[in-house]
Amino acid sequence: MMRIGIIGNGLAGVIAAKTLREAGFDGEVEVFAREKYPYYPRPNLIEYIAGRLPEERLFAFPAGWYAERRIQVGLGTPARRIVLEPLGVELEGGRTERFDRLLLADGASSFIPPMAGAEKRGVFSLRSWDDALAIVDYLPDHPRTVVLGGGLLGLEIARALNARGARVQVVEFFDRLLPRQLDAPGAALLKRQFENAGLSVRLGAVTEEILGDDRAAGLRLKDGTRLEADMVIVSAGVKPNVELAREAGLAVERGVVVDDFLGTSHPGICAAGDNVQHHGRVYGIIPAAFEQTRAAASNLLGRKKEYGGTVPSNTLKVAGLFLTSAGLAVPEGGGYEEIRREDPESGLYKKIVLEKGRLVGAIWMGTKNGASQIARAVSQKADVSRWKEEILEDGFDFSRL
Repeated sequence: MMRIGIIGNGLAGVIAAKTLREAGFDGEVEVFAREKYPYYPRPNLIEYIAGRLPEERLFAFPAGWYAERRIQVGLGTPARRIVLEPLGVELEGGRTERFDRLLLADGASSFIPPMAGAEKRGVFSLRSWDDALAIVDYLPDHPRTVVLGGGLLGLEIARALNARGARVQVVEFFDRLLPRQLDAPGAALLKRQFENAGLSVRLGAVTEEILGDDRAAGLRLKDGTRLEADMVIVSAGVKPNVELAREAGLAVERGVVVDDFLGTSHPGICAAGDNVQHHGRVYGIIPAAFEQTRAAASNLLGRKKEYGGTVPSNTLKVAGLFLTSAGLAVPEGGGYEEIRREDPESGLYKKIVLEKGRLVGAIWMGTKNGASQIARAVSQKADVSRWKEEILEDGFDFSRL
């Protein structure tokens, strides 16, 4: 009987196991999980920190979900080493499980930039359920909080802590919030909305040191400014978990290198999710994990399914505003046409980016109406040259595209 091992119990690992069963695979599926908890969607951590989601609703599936699908799962059983010949996974204590195929879906970890004081008590990052529990436990007696990083996760953390009653400052290295998803006008509008909600934002700020003795007491910036804080949360991005792959001798650059079929440099091993590098790109977003995992599961079964890359798309609610950013929302270089519509009073900001009449990027902020349709049109590189002005109007009929 064929055995497939999956390293990782996050989104990619769970979707892979589920997809294998839905595809009719009747062999053994075993998942190795670093954490001791069943699968939970990572966005739920934000809702829990904000106090909007009770602990019992954190997890995605009811008890028995794995067993009903004949998926063996080792919670709190991390892989220690990948064995290539014969193929297997070495666990704590030296026990080795043998498999016919392996999927590396062990995701990414929080990136903590080198800075003095990062090891102090009261300095956190958010990537796991244990991280969220630690933050919520520490917060009541330490309400003055600095969030280092004005990206997607940093802003969501800031809003969640604000909802819990914390006094929050966001410190961002770049000259605008969400530098990957928003251009300057959109980011300026978002900053105003954020500050109107009672949060402080400091842009173009470089952190040199986390102050305090054994416990965080504030920040010192490169320009000499000191910010007081009881708690510091670092949200400076993530780094793909590549250690197992590298130690096994697989091709690794920024992520685990895969081909168009999610195959690694070993014929029996595929990889999918936040740890993957495809054509030089590490996506680290949920849509890519879905698309990669479904293709990888098919390829593990010998049913060739090609992965052609993912058009980046993010949708969230931040500072009370719905935001969708898709494709080349902030293009670099020439050859692009950008068309905007803005209403600062209502918080509405829309922008489309065209290349030779085709839609290659969009920002949709302040409304959900048309957001999913514009993201889909970007993924299809739809020709919108006939409607490039109308498409920004409320109520545009996207079926015309």
